[in-house]
Parts: sequence; C-alpha cells; structure tokens
Amino acid sequence: MIYLKEANIEDIWKEYDFITHTPADENGFTNAGFGCSREDFEYKILPGYLRAAKGIGLREGWVPETEFFLWDNETIVGLFRIRHYLTEALANGGGHIGYGIRKEWRGKGYASEGLRLTAEKAWGIIREDEIYMSVHKDNPASLRVQLKNGAYIHHEDKKEFYTRIKRPADRRIK
Repeated sequence: MIYLKEANIEDIWKEYDFITHTPADENGFTNAGFGCSREDFEYKILPGYLRAAKGIGLREGWVPETEFFLWDNETIVGLFRIRHYLTEALANGGGHIGYGIRKEWRGKGYASEGLRLTAEKAWGIIREDEIYMSVHKDNPASLRVQLKNGAYIHHEDKKEFYTRIKRPADRRIK
C-alpha cells in the first residue's frame, strides 16, 4: 500500500535513514539533512520539519512547509514537500511542491502516485487556484510525472519548465 505520512517522531529512524541517504541536491530537489548525524536529525532537522509545518521559527522570507514521506508498506521511498503559500521567489521558482524519490525506487511509478497524493493534500493547504511546480529541463521523467498528474507547462527558461496544476472545480475554496 502506497501512502503519504507527515514527518513525525514515531518514524524517526526510518525517516533518518531516508534523509541521510538522499543526496543534498539532485535534479533540483534539495535535502539539507544528507549525511547528518543521528543526533542532528533527532534534535535539529526533524524538529525543524515539525516547526516549519506550523510556521514556527521560519527564516526570513521562508514560508510554512510540510514534509510528507511517501511509504510503500513499511518502506519510505520518497519525500514530498508542500509550501503552504508562495512568495515572489517561490512563484518564480520552486513553487508549492518539491519531491524526490530515492534512486533505487525510481521508474516504478512512485513519483506519479506520490504527486497525485500530494496534490490532493495540497488543495486542503494552499489558497492559490493552481499548484506551482518547476522541473529541470534535463529531467524529462519528472516532467512526465507532472504532466501525468494534470500539469501543463506554463512557461520556461533556459534551465527549467514551470508547470501548473489547476484546482479542480470540486476543490474550490468557499
């Protein structure tokens, strides 16, 4: 069974294993916890995730962001993050959702299913009428994942495609 689960204390050591084995920057997905110690993960990184989801202790210019681990039964295969709203920099850059799938789990449909599940959660969090995302032009697999989930290419520059997913009519803000 594939599902998303918000970062939490209960799963700390599985989360730690995933984070420490996910590169610091791969295809635009950043991970400040790569190679960290158990102590740093337990006392700095994971508590930082939990505070950021509540908007507590954010650095200037940062927005609340919730980290969701993608699980396949008892194994974490990916990480999806939802930024709760956009700054100008996010609107012109990374957007609402960022994600990464651990290398050994790629090509098995996890990114597509994870983005589908994340978009469902995002509609309950974000206020905008579209989910903003971006993807490096040299990452066609991720672009296919986004397009498969209803995204369209809004615009592009030399390095990135900037995609959007329109809010479904049944998920309109009232």
